[in-house]
Amino acid sequence: MACRAASSVIMGKVITSCLLAAILQFGLVFTANVDLTFNVTGKADDKGICSCSVQMPDSTFPVLRMEELENTASALYVKVEREISKIAEYTKSIQFYEQRIRNLSIKVEHMEKTSISYAELDFELLKLEMTEMERLISQLKVSVIGGNVLIDQLYIEIKNMTVLVHRLEHLDKNNVLAIRREIVTLKNRLKECQERSGKENAYVPVGTCSHGGILNISKPFVTQLNWKGFAFKNGAWGRDYSTLKKDNNVYWVAPLNSDARYLEYYRLYNSYDDLLLYRNSRENRVDYGQGSGHVVYDGFLFYNCHASGDMCKHDINGNKLVLRRNLPGAVFNNRFSYAGVPWQDIDFVVDESGLWVIYSTEASTGNIVISKLNDTTLAVENAWQTRQYKPSVSNAFIVCGVLYAVRPVNTRKEEIFYAFDTKTGEEINISVTVDKVLETIQSINYSPEDHKLHVFNDGYLLSYQLEFQPLS
Repeated sequence: MACRAASSVIMGKVITSCLLAAILQFGLVFTANVDLTFNVTGKADDKGICSCSVQMPDSTFPVLRMEELENTASALYVKVEREISKIAEYTKSIQFYEQRIRNLSIKVEHMEKTSISYAELDFELLKLEMTEMERLISQLKVSVIGGNVLIDQLYIEIKNMTVLVHRLEHLDKNNVLAIRREIVTLKNRLKECQERSGKENAYVPVGTCSHGGILNISKPFVTQLNWKGFAFKNGAWGRDYSTLKKDNNVYWVAPLNSDARYLEYYRLYNSYDDLLLYRNSRENRVDYGQGSGHVVYDGFLFYNCHASGDMCKHDINGNKLVLRRNLPGAVFNNRFSYAGVPWQDIDFVVDESGLWVIYSTEASTGNIVISKLNDTTLAVENAWQTRQYKPSVSNAFIVCGVLYAVRPVNTRKEEIFYAFDTKTGEEINISVTVDKVLETIQSINYSPEDHKLHVFNDGYLLSYQLEFQPLS
């Protein structure tokens, strides 16, 4: 058809000349090798120009989606091949484990039937082997998606065999293992006695420091529950000590209020017998103190004044506050209290030389600071900074100028694990186990009068006798 090309766009349709339509049609034929020719009705205008309309499709072929589908199919194929390979490996492993279980079954049956008592090594090898198998079976259970009946059955059999071996070990017919273990225990006790025979408890006269430091500590002696009752778990108690007055038998008990913060009332007893029998007590009241870090020394109660870094000195005979003074740099209000014991940022203690205070400062970054105090003026005479972080310590006390720090081992034991000698500046790692009645130790006060520790343990008053090493 001899027509000139012309085109225009009318209502979204492409209007082309008949010649262009024919070329497009022939192009499609050549590209796809398919006869797609068809007749198109044209229209000639006044000038003799022939034109026709062709409507192109709105959507194109989804090539990108097709490629994505092909890639997904390829990845799935690789994954399926990998899983099939893993299943083949698991099958081989399961067969291997089945054989090992049969071998173990033979061993266990032989141990059940024979009258010979097997050595501990036999049991340990069996348990080790079954533990390894149990671990491998557990890995298989996790690896196989959806579970597997055979693997579950193997796992149950191994568990049952483990229980059986433990039972056989416990019921060893000739009790050979029990005897061997008892012998080992006795040997260890003998060795401990031999070691301690060279470190006998040194006799130390009252008020002196002629010893080489703490060697051991006795079991706790429960004196009684504090006079306020079981609900009052925090507080302190001890024996008044004076470097001037000898044979001072005054005991004091000062539980905090039930909020574990306020110190308000305390009681005094003229003798230990009076304390035991709750008789002849004097009850006094203080202007609010804070925490369980108080102590009585030479007729005065020293405590942390409420909500401050101040030290308070209270006359127990006149029942009045006689002095209040700031402790330079000391933090308070639970900034660096002991572990598990609130409101004890400032802790007063006594030893053979007099009054001390244990605390922390911001400058020490929470590490323990020890200050020797003038008990008359509360002025700091000397101070030492340690490298022991105070909130990691459950409590502390001082004996003969040596700080001893305690930490919990479990709910029934503590350990004296750290010492700092103020005379030499030396830090020492030690290990002395301290038994306790209940979980938390709220305070520890040392009595130079009888070398005892007076401990407030969740409301109960405990005492311990210290043993010292002889001077080297």
